[in-house]
Amino acid sequence: MIHELINMNQTDHLSFENTEIAFRHSSNSDLKRAYWLFRVININFLVKVGPPITNFAVKIGLPIKGLIKATIFKHFCGGETIRECENTIKSLHKGGVGTILDYSIEGEDDEQVFDNTSVEIIRTIRRAVKDKAIPITVFKVTGVGRFSLLEKLDEKRQLGVMEQEEWEKVQARVLAICEKAHETGVPVMIDAEESWIQQTIDKLALDMMRKFNKEKAIVYNTYQLYRHDKLQSLKDDHFVAVKEGFILGVKLVRGAYMEKERKRAEEKGYTSPIQPDKQATDNDYDAALDYCTSHIDQIAFVAGTHNEESCRLLAGLLDKKGIDHKNPHVYFSQLLGMSDNLSFNLANANYNVAKYVPYGPIKAVLPYLFRRAQENTAIAGQMSRELSLIVKEVKRRR
Repeated sequence: MIHELINMNQTDHLSFENTEIAFRHSSNSDLKRAYWLFRVININFLVKVGPPITNFAVKIGLPIKGLIKATIFKHFCGGETIRECENTIKSLHKGGVGTILDYSIEGEDDEQVFDNTSVEIIRTIRRAVKDKAIPITVFKVTGVGRFSLLEKLDEKRQLGVMEQEEWEKVQARVLAICEKAHETGVPVMIDAEESWIQQTIDKLALDMMRKFNKEKAIVYNTYQLYRHDKLQSLKDDHFVAVKEGFILGVKLVRGAYMEKERKRAEEKGYTSPIQPDKQATDNDYDAALDYCTSHIDQIAFVAGTHNEESCRLLAGLLDKKGIDHKNPHVYFSQLLGMSDNLSFNLANANYNVAKYVPYGPIKAVLPYLFRRAQENTAIAGQMSRELSLIVKEVKRRR
């Protein structure tokens, strides 16, 4: 319905077919690696057996890290350290695309690791200061706090004395990250996670916005629109922001935990929070784009999407509502290694665009890489699209 209200002439200037622009930053060897990588990812069997075999090989010390680093890691990650990400940052910036440094450590349960991760996230914020190449930063609350502790808080269960102290440390880490973001003027996004810990994360994010978003959007929370309740959550949080006088920071995504969410709901006998079908997700996502652009002075948002129709819709909404392409309250965002036809063509049309650039030790980043591969097989159409664009560019270069 929203699409029908947008005059398609408003986005005629926008083409996602221009592979010369999309792959300008990629060498012939980069394209060749990407082609074979996506071919392998399309083989579901390999993606299913790959993670356990790889984890086992790493665990027993087989020398496969070099192979991982030269293939899937190189394609989807910037490096193992911020320093190793510098070439990626420069390459993206040359094409008009910003970098979102994402220290991709997850699933840990050690206090020292949480402290170290917090320090590293603050390091990404410091690296972004006064550098247009890194417009936004990001972190996960489970990177600085134990998953099962957040789960207990979501269930409204009483914390023990030690757990209360642990929770206070988690809050202190999040506060330190957001304080540094506010002090330096570098926005920071809090990623969404599983629904059974999300309520605690949402409350924490809103509290940080109350403190730091009075004059500028510094802290952003993430809304996964594959959940049927998240469009309403967005509107409710906007109401709170207007009432209490702060700017609502929003990252819109479709979602990343669908199979896990449905399986858990079935096992525990509660109604799944996931939309009934993809169309319902698409409808809510596009409605969220319309809502955010309608309140652009009070909502700053990042549209995290690999969906061409949603990108075209948002571009049309900006034109229809007279919002400047470079309005700091609007960013398009995609993941490194995917949808370069969207990122670079949008940047070429003068929109704000930033790519997630994950980094970290290979062993620690493996869960992220496996999730990327598994998500990609779940959207076979997207993989076919990636492959067809790579083939088109290879032919053009010949």
